[in-house]
Amino acid sequence: MQGNLSAYRIFYTVAQKGNISYAAKELYISQPAISKAIAKLEENLGASLFYRSSRGVILTEEGKQLYEHTKKAFEELEEGEAKLRKIQEFGIGQIRIGVSTTLCKYVLIPYLKAFIDKYPHIKITITCQSTFHTVKLLEEEKIDIGLIGKFGFGKDIDFYQVMEIEDVFVTSKGYLKNLSIREKEQNNTFDILSCANLLLLDEQNISRRHIETYFKENHLETKQVLEVGNMDLLIEFAKIGLGVACVIKEFVEKEIKDGVLSIVDIPKPIERREIGFAFSKKNIKTESIDRFIDFIQEIKCEKQ
Repeated sequence: MQGNLSAYRIFYTVAQKGNISYAAKELYISQPAISKAIAKLEENLGASLFYRSSRGVILTEEGKQLYEHTKKAFEELEEGEAKLRKIQEFGIGQIRIGVSTTLCKYVLIPYLKAFIDKYPHIKITITCQSTFHTVKLLEEEKIDIGLIGKFGFGKDIDFYQVMEIEDVFVTSKGYLKNLSIREKEQNNTFDILSCANLLLLDEQNISRRHIETYFKENHLETKQVLEVGNMDLLIEFAKIGLGVACVIKEFVEKEIKDGVLSIVDIPKPIERREIGFAFSKKNIKTESIDRFIDFIQEIKCEKQ
């Protein structure tokens, strides 16, 4: 681009006012300085931009063409400045969050409700994906925050723990009773996990991989496995007696308390896991993100 922004600002103002004297007052610049800037711009562009007269200036055809483009450009800049002023005045910003459907329902929504109450003008966008895909989006800087289960991700990820979770196997009392009757007709004792219809999340889910590690470490073999896409379906299928579901205990506390679901005894408890908010160290943290981090830490301190 030949010339510079200040020269185009001078041209734009002169074209609007139709008079160099009026433009000089608007811009707090001397008339000779404006005339010199216009002449330099015309020289750089190789075109005459104004017709001069004793009463002012009128745009040439070339000048009209340039004015339409500069008008759009400066209107965009003015709109951008107005938006920035609004952001500063109201604390408006944007946060892009990635989270699985399950964690969104049981963990994120309560946090978001409290955060939005405190910062109602910050725009929130949510992308529901698996933990692995969420970490990928973080690394690609397509989201600002990921709510994920902690696992062996790279050193470029900061992790703020918000809770620990425990994986358990649950089923309905009816299913457990019928399974016991059916299996004991053939054997005096039976191993529930090897005999039951196991309801598990699909293999792309971090919870499923955690359970597969548990099976392997404890030499447990599974025969009948029904894979499900999300934990809500696992819970519902277990409630109607379709099988034994591996779910997060903290997300079925009400069902357990009401007796709708029962925890199945297993040889060894499954190792607890951490859930938290993750941030890429490569991303530039905005004021809105800093507010969210501070908010998380405040809530965590209150719960301790």
